[in-house]
Formats: sequence, structure tokens, C-alpha cells
Amino acid sequence: MGRRVLVTGADTHLGGRVVQRLEADSGIDVVLGLGTGDPKMGFERAELVRSDQTYSTLSRIVRATRVDTVVHTSLIADSTQAPSHTIHEVNVIGTMNLLAAADAADSSVRQLVVRSSGVVYGSAAWDPATFAEDTPRTSAPRTDVERSLIEAEALVRDFADHTPSTVVAILRVADVLGSDVASAIGKNLSRPLCPYVLGFDPLLQFVEEDDVVRALEFVTRHRLAGTYNVAGAGRLPLSEVAAICGTRLFPLPPVRPSLAIAPLVHLGIFGLPPELEALLRYGRGMDTSRLVAAGFVYRYTSSGAVQSFASFARSRRLRKGAGRQPAGCLYEHDVEQCFRHPPSVVQPSGD
Repeated sequence: MGRRVLVTGADTHLGGRVVQRLEADSGIDVVLGLGTGDPKMGFERAELVRSDQTYSTLSRIVRATRVDTVVHTSLIADSTQAPSHTIHEVNVIGTMNLLAAADAADSSVRQLVVRSSGVVYGSAAWDPATFAEDTPRTSAPRTDVERSLIEAEALVRDFADHTPSTVVAILRVADVLGSDVASAIGKNLSRPLCPYVLGFDPLLQFVEEDDVVRALEFVTRHRLAGTYNVAGAGRLPLSEVAAICGTRLFPLPPVRPSLAIAPLVHLGIFGLPPELEALLRYGRGMDTSRLVAAGFVYRYTSSGAVQSFASFARSRRLRKGAGRQPAGCLYEHDVEQCFRHPPSVVQPSGD
């Protein structure tokens, strides 16, 4: 059999785009998407299997489909996407179940690619100008998202240490800007008003969503191991970013800004998750040289990502998917029926 790849988070825009890139690769025989809901875009030949958010059935799916590669795109890095208990379930419990499936005695998995986030570095006044992949964070994690991502990464590193036969890569992604995928700061930049902390103009670093998809595909295709920062080169002050995107900065008091903005957050005028509050004070920089040295070529600098995002920030739109709807089954209650029919399932030889 040729390569057989499973992508988690296939029902999200980012995961769906990764599926589309991989299914266009003739060197990959089977692409299987795993998600909790309906896909946001059409797939040409990939199958979609529905699971719960903790991937409790993933061991059975891996055994049935004999996938050799798992691309884990579904970690949550923005606390506005889900409540705290859901973030822990998805990031920690979901990763534990994924690793258990990959580590089973009869597992066929030989490569694991995990999309993490630059949020693991945090944001503090005494941070270095840029974080390299082996630079420790300078402060204790203060938010549920930070803690869950750090715990998920620790589980993946432990798996890599005791499973040397599996190629493991972690991609720490900077704040994403794009038409369908946006960071918490990106969501605010697409609004008429964007909050900032009075007295601070942090340097910010971004990555365009297309570069994130391409980086995940690149690491998967070339079977790279290790931890890699994924971010456009350079940083820009928040004031310049806001001007480019055509949004006005709205000042928040430096003391307990989340409390001051709470009524506006409730009305949907702003979004200020706790992990964003520190970023709006101190910013964050990430060294991108390791992935570049491995051969990856970015299409966008950090400034280029902002310029591209600005073209539709004033009138945000949904991107339409291409192709037909996936022909695979949806995993809900009838898992046995799901396993009987899709072409990705490897049938016993009968020996």
C-alpha cells in the first residue's frame, strides 16, 4: 500500500484545506478526514469520518484503515472558540486518545504531525525579542489555553521519546490571518474597532493561512521530525497593523482591561480572551529559521500577511469550497456500517 493519511479537524477550514492539499498528492493513496461536524468545503477523493471531540474511537479507526500518517490540526489556541472544559477535552484528552491509537501494539502509524501554537511561549515584559523552538517561556502559564497546549505538547514529546520508530513533528503557529482562519487578534482587526491597552504598542508577528496549510503539507510530505515555529518574517507594531487593516484602536485601561471591556465583549463588539490580553501588552516574536533551513519557502512575510488580510478585513467573507461533497460515511452511531464500506478500510486477507 502507498501512503495513507488521516487528518483531524477536517471539518474546520484549516483542516479541510490540509485535506485538499494532501488529496491532490498522487503519492498519497488514501486521505481520511476526521471531524466532529460537517466539512466546510468539498473534497475530491478524501473520506470524512465523524467522531466525538476527544477522538475516543480513533484506535478503532486507525486499526480499520491502517493509516500510516496522522496530521493533528484540531488543537484549540483561541479560548473564544470553546469553554474551558471543552478546550481541555479537545487539546489534552483528544491528544491522549490520538497518541494511544498511534502507540497501540498493532498500530500502523509511523508519522505524526501536530499543529500547536505560539501561545505556548506566552507574552511577558521580560521575553526575548524572538523565541526559538528550544527557548523556554519566561513566565508560568496563566490561561487555560496555554496550560492545555503545553500539556498536549508534553504528551507528544513523551510519545516521540519512547516511540523512535514514529517520526513526530510539532508546528508552533503564530497568529493566523486569512479569509477563513483568523486568530483572536485577527478577528478584532476585522471589526470597526480593535482594542489596545493604553500605553502599549506591542510588536506582533503573523502568518498567512495559506502558509500554515503549506507548512503542514511540507512537514508531512518530507517526514520532518522535531519542533518548528511557523510565522512570517518580521514584526509590526499594533498601531501600524490597525492602520493597514482600516480599523480604529479603542483604548483599554492598563489595570484589569478585561473587566473594563466585559460589557462590550458581551455585546459582541470586541473579543478579548485572556491569552490575548498579554499579547496586547507585550507582543511576541518567533524565530522562523529552522523551518526555512529545512527547505520551506514562505509566500508571505508578517507584513505581507497583514496586507493580504487587509483586502477583505473591512468586509469579511466566507470562502466557498470547491468540488463535490465527500462520499465517505459519517461516524455517529453506526460505526460498524461505517467500517464495512469505505475504500480506506483495509479488509482482512482471509489467511
